[in-house]
Amino acid sequence: MATFAKSTFCHASYATLRPVYPSRLYKTVLSYHQGPKNLCVDLGCGHGIVANGFASSFTRVIATDPSSGMLDQARSLNHGISNIDYRQSPAEDLPFLDSGSIDMVVSGQAAHWFDYSKFFPEMNRILRKGGTLALWGYKDHVFVHYPKAAEILNMYAYGKGGDLLGDYWQQPGRTIVQNKYRDIVTPDEESEDVQRIEYEPETRGCNSGSGTLFMEKRIKLGDCMNYIRTWSAYHGWQEKYPDLQKREAGGKGDIVDQMFDDMVKNEPEWENDKNWKDKEVDIEWGSGLILARRK
Repeated sequence: MATFAKSTFCHASYATLRPVYPSRLYKTVLSYHQGPKNLCVDLGCGHGIVANGFASSFTRVIATDPSSGMLDQARSLNHGISNIDYRQSPAEDLPFLDSGSIDMVVSGQAAHWFDYSKFFPEMNRILRKGGTLALWGYKDHVFVHYPKAAEILNMYAYGKGGDLLGDYWQQPGRTIVQNKYRDIVTPDEESEDVQRIEYEPETRGCNSGSGTLFMEKRIKLGDCMNYIRTWSAYHGWQEKYPDLQKREAGGKGDIVDQMFDDMVKNEPEWENDKNWKDKEVDIEWGSGLILARRK
């Protein structure tokens, strides 16, 4: 995705603030997998957490990403894992991989940017018969105990106009994420035993949504603000309004400051807390996981 390749994008903040995947997600994928575990490929590896997560289960992992900045972060967060190789490459063109040589291909929070007309033929080429393809992504988080804050977040994230972020999402990728990857259809002639696992949060408390919950976190509101600043839409907004800097950096306030001003006004528990940025809240992400085997 173009935003993450830009020199102005802060890859370190992305790596620090983005959510991590729980062990139960890795276990779900590994339980689905059948056969050898020699070679796993992580596409759109970002800062490398998925490659790290599967390294202990495979003889070798190859982590790829089109962004050199992301690969630098992945290498810096490798933690001494010796069986991961890193390659700068798009997901649709992997000439350094032999046909039928891959046991599992995985991709976390990247498949919504792939060119499927090229991606699926390449997966059919590199995966061995019976090999696993696992793609997953997560949408915006929900404040599960605070319905008004959740509503305001959604309004700022997808409303149209200069003061909102809706115009700055790159499409069709964002819509694919919002639909929990239902728009990604594996070719029937190339795949079998396709499974989809989804979760949609609600605002009735923790795990009150529908489906299988993978992505959850207890987070300080101040950290949540900075997490939102890693969104690609925020980066696009910031490029248009470079003079509107966040208050904690000495600016007059950016769109995230404005968003949380509105939340605090509408959530009495936050408004009555002088140190509301230090307040911890529970958030959950809607998610979609696709599992498929190569015929």
